[in-house]
Parts: sequence; structure tokens; C-alpha cells
Amino acid sequence: MTVRIRFFARFRELLGTDIVVAVPKNKGLTDLIKDVASRNKEGYDAIFDEKGAFREFVILMQNGRRLETSDAPEIKVADGDEIAVFPPVAGG
Repeated sequence: MTVRIRFFARFRELLGTDIVVAVPKNKGLTDLIKDVASRNKEGYDAIFDEKGAFREFVILMQNGRRLETSDAPEIKVADGDEIAVFPPVAGG
């Protein structure tokens, strides 16, 4: 099965965007993002803390629906999912 991961803003600069990856069935959302982010240490460190948990400001979406990062370890991805990973949003 394949899943598309889209990183935004600073995360995109470090990791790229529109990354399509083949994943095994029952792959967890957190593990998937860790696998992709581990390709760039700075990108990984921007998203995850030293314990491997999402940093508190990371925003996650699955198929357009916002998720709590605390729920991410229990969430499984499915074929065709689009995962979006955002840094803190600022504006003005």
C-alpha cells in the first residue's frame, strides 16, 4: 500500500514534500513519520524530541482531519492516506 506524506514550511525545507512511500499493512502513523523524517537528522529533530515523541507544536492531519499528536502512536495508516505535518502556524 502507498501513503503520501506532505511536510510544510520549515519541515518541507528539511525533508521535502509530496513523498509517496510504500508501507506495510498496519503501519503506525508515528512510525511512518519517524521512518521518513530519519532521512535527515535536522528534520527528525525538528519534529521529534529526544524521547522520540512529537514536539508539542507539531500539527498532524490525516486525510484533511486534524489529529492529536498524543493519539498518533495508536493510529494506523491505510492505502491512499495523505498525511500532512505542519510546524507551528504563525500569521499576521
